[in-house]
Amino acid sequence: MSENILEIKDVKRHYPVSGGLLSLSKATVKAVNGISLEVKKGETLGLVGESGCGKSTLARLLTGLEKPDFGSILFKGRKLDDWTAAERSTVLQMVFQDPYSSLNPRQRIGNIISESMRIHRSGSKDEIQERVEELLVQVGLRPEHHKRYPHEFSGGQRQRIAIARAIAMNPDLIICDEPVSALDVSVQAQVLNLLKSIQKEFDLSYVFISHDLSVVSHISDRIAVMYLGQLMELTTAEKLYHNPMHPYTQILLEAVPIPDPAMQGEDVIIEGDMPSPISPPNGCPFHTRCPRVMDICSNEKPELKEAEEQHKVACHLY
Repeated sequence: MSENILEIKDVKRHYPVSGGLLSLSKATVKAVNGISLEVKKGETLGLVGESGCGKSTLARLLTGLEKPDFGSILFKGRKLDDWTAAERSTVLQMVFQDPYSSLNPRQRIGNIISESMRIHRSGSKDEIQERVEELLVQVGLRPEHHKRYPHEFSGGQRQRIAIARAIAMNPDLIICDEPVSALDVSVQAQVLNLLKSIQKEFDLSYVFISHDLSVVSHISDRIAVMYLGQLMELTTAEKLYHNPMHPYTQILLEAVPIPDPAMQGEDVIIEGDMPSPISPPNGCPFHTRCPRVMDICSNEKPELKEAEEQHKVACHLY
């Protein structure tokens, strides 16, 4: 892992509020509010946070499905806007959360996987057919499955099909948006192991988005913790789990279930509700719920700075 394949520089995405009294004041939902990140070639960057923190919005920005209001996204050193949709589809793909709605129920599996290859004319009909069968085997299915429809497969099998579709054009980067959250725990492990083996074989980079820290730790090299559209902490998976610095990260980790009942501690609950992204609090976005809040936290927004080697945190404690 050396050069950056993806660079996100101070990206913001705000949505206008339409309808109701708030629309009179031209209010906006600050879904992504100043994110800066980079992803290296062959790396998995985990992105974790509560529901509503802006993870999926960031995923849509990274794939070009939406455009940022401010900031820039560079892919392989080139602005994402400068890539045509056709070019992006050959180098950047996405695996969606729901394996039941992300596959066209009226299409056979072979047509679903081969669509991008047919659009880009990347071989004859026989060559594409052969490639589809190879992909099915690579994701743990049988070659003859190309004749079937999505409803004939389980959720885990459908997600394998979605992965086969994503790697069909040999992309450089795959955005995985909660790819295992709709699956049983045992199936989650199978899909995660599949993603890791495919990454090793094809030298892929992943942005792996999840609300589950235990899942993210299994696959990620580095982890970024997101809250209310902003980054709270960024470090390696090992450092995050052995030395979490931000109070929000500490609370998230304490809430991860432990398999051994004898080791279970007290239930950890973050007090209060997440503030509205329409009017985020001044200063640190987490200060309204933070157990270690100080006076400065409500007035001054902390910068994401390196507190120690390979460990950045946005907190006035450091």
